[in-house]
Amino acid sequence: MAGIRDGLGALWLAPDGANMIQQDGRWVTWGEVRVLAERIDEQLSRVGCDEGSRVGVVLGNRMESVAALVAILGKGRTIVTLNPMQPAARLSSDLVSSKPQVVLGPSSAWKETEFFSAAEDSGIVGFAVDGVELRQCSGGSSATIEALHTEGHPVAVEMFTSGTTGPPKRVPLTWRQLDSAMSAVHGHTGAAGPERDPLTGRVSLVFLAMVHIGGLWAVLQALTEARPFVLLSRFTVDGWVTAVSEHQLRVASLPPAAMRSVLSADIPAEKLSSLRAVTAGTTYVGPDLAEEFTHRYGVPVLIMYGATEFSGAIAGWTKPLHTEWWARKRGSVGRPFPGVHLQTVDDNGEVLPVNETGKLEVRAGQTGKGANGWLRTSDLAHIDEDGFLYIDGRADDAIVRGGFKVHPEVVSNALRAHPSILDASVYGKADDRLGQVPVAVVELVDGAIPLVEDEVKTFLRGQLTGYEVPVDIHTVDELPRGVSLKIDRRRLLELVADLEAARV
Repeated sequence: MAGIRDGLGALWLAPDGANMIQQDGRWVTWGEVRVLAERIDEQLSRVGCDEGSRVGVVLGNRMESVAALVAILGKGRTIVTLNPMQPAARLSSDLVSSKPQVVLGPSSAWKETEFFSAAEDSGIVGFAVDGVELRQCSGGSSATIEALHTEGHPVAVEMFTSGTTGPPKRVPLTWRQLDSAMSAVHGHTGAAGPERDPLTGRVSLVFLAMVHIGGLWAVLQALTEARPFVLLSRFTVDGWVTAVSEHQLRVASLPPAAMRSVLSADIPAEKLSSLRAVTAGTTYVGPDLAEEFTHRYGVPVLIMYGATEFSGAIAGWTKPLHTEWWARKRGSVGRPFPGVHLQTVDDNGEVLPVNETGKLEVRAGQTGKGANGWLRTSDLAHIDEDGFLYIDGRADDAIVRGGFKVHPEVVSNALRAHPSILDASVYGKADDRLGQVPVAVVELVDGAIPLVEDEVKTFLRGQLTGYEVPVDIHTVDELPRGVSLKIDRRRLLELVADLEAARV
């Protein structure tokens, strides 16, 4: 299978009338995408943005984002992802901190004064992209170009991840990493298949946010394999089921939160009869949930494990593996992909024997360290005698809410910015549908009036992404602390349990 850039180049062999992206019930042709991609490429070249340059994209799930990917990555440029789900102030701050040479976004983003000012004041050349129209909104006739390389390898994508500890950080993914990851996926699943005409063959489905590695990867795989695909702006049960039924999909992804939604909706089995397997990842997938779905629809759930730092998945199940091993290995996330090596280590870095839990380390071409170096993750895991990987927990305190990581300190800092809140603590609470959800406990400034929870949540939505906003905000007279003045988590949970019991 050719690399991603070669795969993008092969799209030009497709006829203009070929269906490429189905969105909102309408097919967008390759010709429409090509025209916009060529216009973007022309304007980027006009301002001096050629191979190696960094281009920011407000990356929503829409045709314009796909055309931007083709124009940027197809010419060896770097895409800097910007999250459209953020409030304007945070999106603008992200733009300033990442400072791409050029930024592309919808007109709705440019109508926000903060976003326009951030681009203009930073000297960033900016374009509004809507439909096949491209309009310059900021900057002059040229951009200051500075290519980014990691250990000598050119970078293809810069995107946010939670990292191993601390607040989210931007991680560079090199062309080497992405091509290695694509090769590993094809080796694991045989997804590339035989040679065929571009934009023919089975349709794929993308509904995860493209600004998340899961959504971006699904689009890159469809583009590299020159496959038509359905692009949903977000997951809905009706949208997912309609795509599966209309296009008779054989394989579709379904994270655990979405899987629970499908089960709760009691979808008739005949609507999903084409499915031969469902892949599940982005967050922990309980074996009970996987088996419930399999029992209901007769479709095996193939759990995958990956992360942004790995450029996608590095381990998982296949259908033959599931048939042979699931009954004995339930709870595992599968075996490593071809070219991926795994080990667990103790706190001193000593390699642990099979079946002993420790910090998971990965060695693969798709990590930043490459095939010759071990990358330590923030996950606790063990590997059994047959090479199956089990994720046992996390070494940090990140809350994983429906596949999105929420760092308690980021949310706590946003709460502390409220004029009535002196201090705050945030923790993860188990949730049947999303895995975990954030809950906040706050201590008020002396003399402050009691908080109205909905008003605080409205305040937080101006600073945080929607999935970071706590589901509950409890007020206590004083946050419990230990002798070191750190929050005493055990006593905090006891306080919350008493408050919740009082509510009932």
